[in-house]
This record gives sequence, C-alpha cells and structure tokens, in this order.
Amino acid sequence: MKRRFGVLAAALAAAAVACVTALAGAQADPGITTKKIVIGGTFPLSGPASSYAPIPVGMKVYFSYINARRDPATKKRGVGGRQIVWKYYDDGYNPANTAQQTRKLVEEDKVFALFGGLGTEPQQAVVQYLNQLKVPQLFVSTGATEFDAKYSEDPYTIGWQPDYYAEGTIYGKYAATNWPDKKIGVIYQNDDYGKNYLDGLRNGLGGKASNIVTTQGFAVTDTSVAQQVSALKAAKVDVIAIFGTPTPTIRTYATMKALSFKPEEVIVNSVSATDTFMQAALARSDAAMVNGSISTSYLMDVRDPKYAGTAAMKLYKAQMAKWAPSADANNELFFYGFAKAYDVAKVLGLAGKNPTRAKLLNAVRHMNWVNPFTIPGIKVKTSPYDPFPISQVKLIRFQDGLWHEFGSLIAGRGGT
Repeated sequence: MKRRFGVLAAALAAAAVACVTALAGAQADPGITTKKIVIGGTFPLSGPASSYAPIPVGMKVYFSYINARRDPATKKRGVGGRQIVWKYYDDGYNPANTAQQTRKLVEEDKVFALFGGLGTEPQQAVVQYLNQLKVPQLFVSTGATEFDAKYSEDPYTIGWQPDYYAEGTIYGKYAATNWPDKKIGVIYQNDDYGKNYLDGLRNGLGGKASNIVTTQGFAVTDTSVAQQVSALKAAKVDVIAIFGTPTPTIRTYATMKALSFKPEEVIVNSVSATDTFMQAALARSDAAMVNGSISTSYLMDVRDPKYAGTAAMKLYKAQMAKWAPSADANNELFFYGFAKAYDVAKVLGLAGKNPTRAKLLNAVRHMNWVNPFTIPGIKVKTSPYDPFPISQVKLIRFQDGLWHEFGSLIAGRGGT
C-alpha cells in the first residue's frame, strides 16, 4: 500500500511540474526559450537605399561575438546563457514591403522584439501595428524625431541615434554664428526624413531663417537631381545643405561638379557623412568640391588613426575579420551596426533571467551607460520622460579624404 501511495505521489508531483511548465510556457512572451532569444528587423538590402545593407551584417557580427564568448560574470555564452537568433529581411526601402516583412517576423518567426529597422517612412508604416500588438520596435535606424518624441502614444517604439531635428538645429546655429550673411540653399529628400532636417535648420537659424533663399525637394526614387542643383546655382547660394540618403547625396556632389557649381560651404547630414560615401563623392566629383564639407558624428571614425589603438576598435576589427572576413571593415555602416548591437545586447541582458517584453521596455527607458564605440564623452541615457538614447555629437569637417572632429561635444535632444 505504501509503495502504491509513493508511486501515486510521484506521478502527481510530475503532473504538477508538467502543469506549471505548460503554464509558464503559455505565459512566456514569443521568441524566448531557455536556449535562445529571437529578434529581427527589416532593412533595404536592395533598392534605392541599399547602401545601408551593411548595417544588419555589422549587428550580426556583434551578436556572433556575444554568442561565442563566455560572459565574465555569468560564465555563460550569449545573453544569460541564451543565444541571440538574429533574423532580418529585405524591404527595399518600400513601406509596403516593410509592413509585409514585419508581419512575417512577428507572426511567423515569433520574434521577441524588433531592433534597428531602417528608414523613416518604412518604419512609420509599422509603428501602429507593432504598438497595437505590444511588440517592441527598438533602436530604429532613423533619427526622425517622432520615433522618440511620441513615446507616450507609441510606447513600444524608440529610436537610437541623435534625432534629425536636433541635428538640423545644430547646423542652423552654426550657420547663424559663422555665416550670418550668407545665402543658404537646401536640397532635401521630400519626405518626413528630409523635412525633419529642414525644420531643424530653420529652428537653429532663428532670426536668420530668411537666409534660406531656396529649398529644392526630390523623391528618394529620383534618378537625377540636376533640376534641383540647377535651381540652387541660379539662386547664387553661398551655402548648400544636403539632406538626403547616400545615393542622392553622392549624386548631388557629382551634379555640382558637372554644372561647375561650387558654393563656399557645404553641409551634409550625418546619415550620408561616412568616409565610404564621401570617397564615392570624391570619385564622382573632386576634392575641391568635397573638401571643407561639414557634418556631425557620434561614433568613432573607423578610419581615424587616433582610434586605431582603442580596445573598442581592436575588438571591432578582430570580430569583423572573424565573422565577416570578406566585408570592408572600413565601411562605417558595418561599424554602426556593430555599435548598435552593443546596446541591443545590453538591454536584452537587463531584461533579466526570465525576459519579458515589459522588462525589456523598462530597461530601454532606463539606459545609462557609455557605449564604447561612441566618441569619448558621449553617454547613452534615457528616462521614462526623456526617450532620446544618444543626443551628443561633434561637428566634423571633411578634408584630404577623412573626417576630422572639431569643437566640443554638442548636446541636443528633440531639437532643444
């Protein structure tokens, strides 16, 4: 009788454990198991913005590093012993494709969260869908101000890099101080991305906003900017501000060369101000046209000799050589993805031993650390009421094939 009771008790205990396990599994957020964390994003691997394709590859390289190394504190690989499974799809910089591929990530791949999805209009297309389903849309690869500023109505969405309005404001303040009497012309991508920059520029100029004598918009799918550059030349502007993605930015420099139009000063937005893109601009125009251009930066420059000996740069180069040996590690977009992935892994770790989307969002709203891949002095910091992770930048000037930092760190959150 005792033996039968013991067997029955063991069976009941096993059933209870199975029941609790089943209930825990039912309550767990998608994409989380004891072995892995599934995350994803959409990027333009093809189409008019395909020059950004290195970003998810750089993220993958960092995740591969995290999955392979043992954490010094926990002695486990990955994040808390879980491997990061990184899924990303091509949306061609087309919002309709972004919506389709995002649904695939959420409904088929069952991702825990989305990270780094690129493009203002493409990511705008899925904000409502993701927030309705309470799927985190984190560290979007766009500085459009709305991805941070609308935190109260879209709490599952947050940006990462300095916002475009604040960046435009910095250029406006610089122009008002250093070029108070020069006529400014703007060529910009005619969508929320370009308009965000333009609004910031006007804000920064303040009482000098009338110095903007012409604005020329273009569509991201346009194959020529000749009409817009011709209009800027006809207006005899002294300063040209280029607010576009890399391909039309490079095309603008080339068209200026073709039309023998050399303004005294050129502002180029940070999105297109990598050494890689500027080298392409040099090839399509010349040094006289490109040298002296100014922009802003918040990440270390992969090509800058002063960063070559840092632990962060050595780690980046070593991991690129190991996990993406055929890639050009000097392409800053790989570095951008690598740097962003550092913060991704950081917040995933802070979501705890039993991660949930709620815990992840809490971590994202309480960031306070130094990302080792940013310019020294910059902090990654947020609060429930201050949702702009990176807000400090330095002005940079292009000369002799490289960007050079100048001045002190400049802070600007949401255009302030």
